[in-house]
Amino acid sequence: MEKIIDTHSHIYLPEFASDLDDVVARAADAGVGKLLLPNIDSSTAADVLACCDRFPAYCLPMMGLHPTSVKENYREELAFVEKTLDENPGRFVAVGEVGLDLYWDTTFAEQQKEALERQIRMAIDRDLPLSIHCRDAFPELFDVLFKFRGQDKFRGVIHSFSGTHDDALRLLSLDTFMFGVNGTVTFRKSGLPAVLRSCVPAGRVLLETDCPYLAPVPYRGRRNESAYVVCVLRKLAEVYDLPEDVMARQTTENALALFGRL
Repeated sequence: MEKIIDTHSHIYLPEFASDLDDVVARAADAGVGKLLLPNIDSSTAADVLACCDRFPAYCLPMMGLHPTSVKENYREELAFVEKTLDENPGRFVAVGEVGLDLYWDTTFAEQQKEALERQIRMAIDRDLPLSIHCRDAFPELFDVLFKFRGQDKFRGVIHSFSGTHDDALRLLSLDTFMFGVNGTVTFRKSGLPAVLRSCVPAGRVLLETDCPYLAPVPYRGRRNESAYVVCVLRKLAEVYDLPEDVMARQTTENALALFGRL
């Protein structure tokens, strides 16, 4: 079967410290050809790069400031992101993980929007795609994204897409953006399969895990890992009524179209 790509994996986090080699080996054995590693903030950047140095043909880094890390010092954090991008030209496959999260705390909602806009500009200026996190913030996210609609080099993925049918239609109108799909699509009460089936073409979908979070069925409740992305693939093949190898090829082509040579 076609090698697949986990486009959103946090295997550099402490949850994997004791068995990282085994985690990577299991992913490779499962047919996962590449892992894309989104950053969180300045405290994780060294670990992201160290993991990519440890597995240089397999793990590829992103650089960005996660919205839940937008605090009083967010301007310093953004300066760190920009400096790291500039000091490592050609190293990063995307600006991410960036976005808006109004689920946990709305204290820095306006600062999150400013941080997102600044990082969108960083991505456009460097011809990099964006990996965007959105939780309880789709109206606010679209307000920001539509400011940049149609700009050259503006592209990305809404990772862990969790929106409604209407949210999906709005995202589809941004024709340079993809839908990142992870283990949530396998959850029994998830509405995501119906949303995808109703309006999202297979050509706009990326595979991801967001590990160690959001483990798919039958691993739900355990630590997620990149090998489990095959469970997401199987569910998407069912959603789109396609053979697994066709779905694998499609999602890999989608990833290459967005991120370029991986």
